[in-house]
Amino acid sequence: MRHLISLKEQSKKDLMDILTISAKIKEARKKGKLTDYLPNQTLIMLFEKTSTRTRLSFEAGMTELGGHAIFLDAKSTQLSIGTDIKDEIRAIMRYGQVLMYRAVKASNVTLSASLNQIPVIDACSEKYHPCQALGDMLTMIEHSNGLKQIKKVVWLGIENNVSNSLMTVCTKLGIRFVIVAPDVNKPSIDYELNKMADKTGLVERTLNLKSALKDADYVHTDTWMDMEFFKNGKVLPEFKKEYEGRIKTFMPYQLNGNLIDKYAPKAKIMHCMACHINYEITRDAVDHNNSIIFDQAENRMHAQKGIIMWLLQKEKLVK
Repeated sequence: MRHLISLKEQSKKDLMDILTISAKIKEARKKGKLTDYLPNQTLIMLFEKTSTRTRLSFEAGMTELGGHAIFLDAKSTQLSIGTDIKDEIRAIMRYGQVLMYRAVKASNVTLSASLNQIPVIDACSEKYHPCQALGDMLTMIEHSNGLKQIKKVVWLGIENNVSNSLMTVCTKLGIRFVIVAPDVNKPSIDYELNKMADKTGLVERTLNLKSALKDADYVHTDTWMDMEFFKNGKVLPEFKKEYEGRIKTFMPYQLNGNLIDKYAPKAKIMHCMACHINYEITRDAVDHNNSIIFDQAENRMHAQKGIIMWLLQKEKLVK
């Protein structure tokens, strides 16, 4: 049975198969063709964390595939009252064909997949975000007119779950991946994943912005400021020290229009959203001529479709 957890388990062929299916379904949609390959199929969407794009992309995607998506908020289920999660997941799986799990802990996603009842998707945990990475790769392939044209991808800001998955996809597909990060989000660290990526010889870590951005095809970033630091737009007193520390550490690596114009004028700007303006990214970067952030957001939906079809081994239905 297929699962999508960390992308460590997928081969280059697997990744290309998913991306090809996604692109074909997107093209059919653009031509006005129905893509209702999965009638009477149900996607269960279990959320332990809030979301905008993950819920919208999966729910809209499953609808366009002819199936149905059920939104399940963990806080309003019996998972919130301390029941055995394994038992609850085993029961939940009886109601659908795929489980999409946006989890606080990747270990819970792995546990769910180990039951091997239906395919399981890690739809964002503290360590991985494989769906984001596949949507991002679909976007880069489109804007480069093919995978072979993508030579160098740069990650700017903080190493985290999103950079983990993007690094994994890039290195498995033969793309140089440069990380410009003065710090790492500690819960996101996966030593095995880092070792696999480093072994390819395609990963570089540096704090030299000029060399990192030289000849970059794409520059990505993600939030490095926790939003619980704020209330009504102001920093809460108990978080002031941490807030000031992060500003000092990360602000030199902010993705802004001037940085792109100076060091990487041909590079496309990407952000997984939500964008926190004037922290990891500025308004002039979001609205820059090089920005493809909203194409990137849309492609989450098309990538989810490809993922679901691949997991269910229904790829032959997609012409």
